[in-house]
Amino acid sequence: MKRRLKAGKNRNSGFSLNVMTDDEVHEVHMGTLEVLKDVGIFVESTEALERFDAGGCEVDKKNKVVKFPHWVVEDAINAAPGAYHACGRRPEDDVLLEDNRVTFTNFGEGIMFVDPYTGEHRETTKDDIVKASRIIDSLENIETYERAMCSHDKPPESQALHNAEASLTNTTKHHWLCPVDRFQAKKITEMCAAIVGGRDVLKKRPLLSFTTCPISPLKLPAHHCEIVMEAAESYMGLNVVGMAMSAGSGPVHLAGTVIIQNCEVLSSLVLAQLTRKGAQFIYGSSTCPLDLRMATASVGSPETGMISAAVARLARYYSLPCFVAGG
Repeated sequence: MKRRLKAGKNRNSGFSLNVMTDDEVHEVHMGTLEVLKDVGIFVESTEALERFDAGGCEVDKKNKVVKFPHWVVEDAINAAPGAYHACGRRPEDDVLLEDNRVTFTNFGEGIMFVDPYTGEHRETTKDDIVKASRIIDSLENIETYERAMCSHDKPPESQALHNAEASLTNTTKHHWLCPVDRFQAKKITEMCAAIVGGRDVLKKRPLLSFTTCPISPLKLPAHHCEIVMEAAESYMGLNVVGMAMSAGSGPVHLAGTVIIQNCEVLSSLVLAQLTRKGAQFIYGSSTCPLDLRMATASVGSPETGMISAAVARLARYYSLPCFVAGG
């Protein structure tokens, strides 16, 4: 088990970036509850609408809008575990994700690649994933594996399965992987169960966490809902990664964007907890500003670092494990 140093502690070493006071964090939370209660979230999945309805939410099935009473959101936050054991193939590869403890993963997902042998700029392939996962496996300070590339040489309907097979057989580290849809999520769960020796073992030692993203602003698409529910039902870890863009799919100011992101992630948390109370949940973010000149996501900008620091502070406020872009 790897237990890395914690950030932000009163100590003689270490570094932290605290972009919000306790009062400001509380204000963001209250603003989030207001939006969830009065504006709501567009939910594309009929099954998810039924779960929200049964769980105490106000559901407009005709317009597919769900509004969340404060107590529903608070109950979901309180039900989610405050720590998550990101298990690897071997016990020495396990990583503990908990309050304020910092670990690192690689960034994903590269869709284009400069071939180191030919110099060609091309789409990534399954063989590229094999090589990338072997490199990441050898880097001791990269504790977990994020889907580094994509198998563009495979059919889209089974691409996630090829992604999983290529990396699961080439690194023993915990995986963060998007299954794309419920069908592939089930198949990937079966792959993981075969690796560890059965479903019962997998429940105790999930070596892979599903990642999935809402759509900003304030939308939970059908495939996202299906992945959230499938992860909870199969006892797999779930990393919901907000990807709002300031001045694009979110407000131009960072505080408003953080609230939009918070609404999307917390509504996903509610769905996970209504599916199975106590389901593992990681508060994720790759939220960043929109580069208004180039119309691209400025993932490496200073503002991304500020947003990620704010998200980490929110996750700490909720006692949830956190996964953010480095900025």
